[in-house]
Amino acid sequence: MEKASIEFSKELKSEETTIPGLLLFDLTVNGDNRGWFKENWQREKQNALGLPDFGPVQNNISFNAEKGVTRGIHAEPWDKYISVGSGSVFGAWVDLREGETFGRVFTAIIDPSKSIYVPRGVGNAFQALEDGTVYTYLVNDHWSTNNPNYAFLNLADDTVKIDWPIPLDACELSEKDKNHPKLNEVLPIKPKRILVTGSNGQLGRALKIEFPDAEFVDRDEFDIADPSSWPQKNWRQYSAIINAAAYTQVDMAETDQGRIDAWKVNAEAVKNLARVAIENSLTLVHVSSDYVFDGKKSSNNEDEPFSPLGVYGQTKAAGDIAASSVPKHYIARTSWVVGEGKNFVATMASLAEKGVKPAVVNDQIGRLTFAEDLAKAIKHLLNTESPYGTYNISNQGDPKSWSEIASLVYEITGHDPISVSGISTEEYFKDKVDISPRPKNSTLDLDKIKSTGFEPREMTEALKNYLNKENI
Repeated sequence: MEKASIEFSKELKSEETTIPGLLLFDLTVNGDNRGWFKENWQREKQNALGLPDFGPVQNNISFNAEKGVTRGIHAEPWDKYISVGSGSVFGAWVDLREGETFGRVFTAIIDPSKSIYVPRGVGNAFQALEDGTVYTYLVNDHWSTNNPNYAFLNLADDTVKIDWPIPLDACELSEKDKNHPKLNEVLPIKPKRILVTGSNGQLGRALKIEFPDAEFVDRDEFDIADPSSWPQKNWRQYSAIINAAAYTQVDMAETDQGRIDAWKVNAEAVKNLARVAIENSLTLVHVSSDYVFDGKKSSNNEDEPFSPLGVYGQTKAAGDIAASSVPKHYIARTSWVVGEGKNFVATMASLAEKGVKPAVVNDQIGRLTFAEDLAKAIKHLLNTESPYGTYNISNQGDPKSWSEIASLVYEITGHDPISVSGISTEEYFKDKVDISPRPKNSTLDLDKIKSTGFEPREMTEALKNYLNKENI
């Protein structure tokens, strides 16, 4: 094969290939009697043409002394942006990612007027077509011998049928590259993982059903409020963080120690999550609360200014502000969560079984949010790549007071709903100290989440289903 000749002054453009995410670029090269000049990687222009903002952290250069030097096929758990500084190569790429395109091949000639973006998990190889070829690539993670997420494929594998322009038996290869496994022996590279914090909470348990392949951590495994936890993670190996961890002891947050703990978990830790997400181009999903509002409106939408009444609400509002600084973020604002574990519905069902006639607050109005529905909504936002931003998420239907919900629990479980009596918030907390003020109306407007195609279940039907499943 003849060596490539550089085409000067052509327009910068991108071209999709047969491998998803693998992008080939025509670069603008300006030449004269002295030689040539090019913008090898121009973030703003190439992002506009489809190049992901992949955040390179390292630049590598491979010098190939003689024509015929062949390297690969290597797939690493990071993205590469490949170009040639001098000479030319025959490039070959094989999709080694888990999925239906596993084993798919694309080839192209790369000279100084071409470049190619190689997404994580796509095997990369090249053959130098000229003496003194300089091959260079940007990567967005550092090489680590402790990372198991590498895949290597034999250059001569006849199942992928790469038509090398120079026969491999006439080329210079490393011993390792000669002996890599065949395609049927390669363990496909899995997608980046999702990290879920707060794995033992009601939402955390529900998220385990919707995200079975995610990495779930509790406070003992990864304490988001402990600065020493952060270096434990290679954040480049994640695609998203779902923060289901929170300090939720509303009244304790009004005490001296509780105030410190609430700010540390609900605000400062979220600030650190936001920083990590920004630095590593991750999607951050953060769970918010109706307590960021004062409850004076009949319904709260996503654009309403914060008006928290107590410390807990203040810390959650601060966490929302931090999370919203991440370019790729979803804030899932919710209310009155009910899932597996200790919660209001479970308590009322237990009291009903014991024949207790409780007095329950009747002047706080809102809707329940079943954890399984909240988890499904989060999955929907991520899977559909809905516009980033804040989304109110609860079950839908007519808002009810805590007292009305308690009566429903009694009725659904076969007990007399009249056993539940109503009491005002003021009377309920009379003579108690360190009590946080509660929003009187926690009803969330659901139009925005519905506009993405997600339809929350009706609250009363979801309540019946929950109680019939014996989650309590």
